[in-house]
Amino acid sequence: IDPLLILLDEPVAGVNPTLARKIFDRIVQLRNDGMTFLVVEHNMDIVMNFCETIYVLARGKVVTKGQPEEIQTNKQVIEAYLGG
Repeated sequence: IDPLLILLDEPVAGVNPTLARKIFDRIVQLRNDGMTFLVVEHNMDIVMNFCETIYVLARGKVVTKGQPEEIQTNKQVIEAYLGG
């Protein structure tokens, strides 16, 4: 039975960049085949390059959600994570 949703918590934590890229290339292949993923990840390069929709949390609450280009310039995200 194929799952409807696959949850991944820090799938590339402690993994070298080459292997991390291979892991996410495979995730993208599976996503393109119709699988849905929820990924918790702190590696912003991975998040910005592989995720379609990003939810940003701070102190246990959703600060905002959007596409990578929206998140990178969002004032709430910058304040929450950079104190700006």
